[in-house]
Amino acid sequence: MRRIKAKEIENKVCEAALKANFELRKDVLRSLGIARNKETVPIAGKMLDILIENAKIAKKEKLAICQDTGMVVVFCRIGSKAQIIGDINEAINNGIKTAYKRGFLRKSVVRDPLKRTNANTNTPCVIHYDIISGNKIKIAVMPKGFGSENSGAVKLFNPTATEAQIKEFIISKVKEAGSSACPPVVLGIGIGGTLDKAASLAKEALLRQIGSRNPKKHIALLEKEILYALNKTGIGPMGLGGKTTCLAVNILEYPTHIAGLPVCVNISCHALRSAEVII
Repeated sequence: MRRIKAKEIENKVCEAALKANFELRKDVLRSLGIARNKETVPIAGKMLDILIENAKIAKKEKLAICQDTGMVVVFCRIGSKAQIIGDINEAINNGIKTAYKRGFLRKSVVRDPLKRTNANTNTPCVIHYDIISGNKIKIAVMPKGFGSENSGAVKLFNPTATEAQIKEFIISKVKEAGSSACPPVVLGIGIGGTLDKAASLAKEALLRQIGSRNPKKHIALLEKEILYALNKTGIGPMGLGGKTTCLAVNILEYPTHIAGLPVCVNISCHALRSAEVII
């Protein structure tokens, strides 16, 4: 059994939160560059230039990539042979608190969803735990802005629903979001499980590298078809028109009940931010 102090987790979470807010993921930046190279609509090309330059300045100057520094979502995978000395919930939240104070990042979390009083710490964050093999802890920190988060949706389809109906639902949500989700977007889609599982899968799917595919051929094909359809909508970067409305479609699936077919769409703006650490 490997012993890991909560303080070490706190420090690593702080580092990851700062990196996620200051440094756009390499796969996202690369994908924006690819989109720019194939763009023929002048105003769309100019907007992509601005997004790429913004990311470069943020990294160099240690500034927030986006003014909406999000509500932080953490995926924490704990090795079954790792023993945590201390309170891991407290450690993760303290790491976020420290990062948002140290980095002068906007604090957007309210204590109560109805009373709306700002917590002034950007905590608590949303934490998903999973137990894995081994003696290490793997933590992914994702600051999720709400311009795109508000455009997400879940639908509990009948089990007789066709792939065409599922595609129509997903594509319609991106069209409805339009420029409010700050395209070009990345789609995380969860299919199966229960309502809450589908939502969790959709969020987790955003961690997958852009350009990768679901290992199941029929789901990989569905990803490609949705991506193609979205990039034919003409919404384009920031809703200004152009060839790239969506950078990637990532689907995660899970077994489900014979009577149901939950589908969740979680949209990320062009500033898909996350950072991972292994302890």
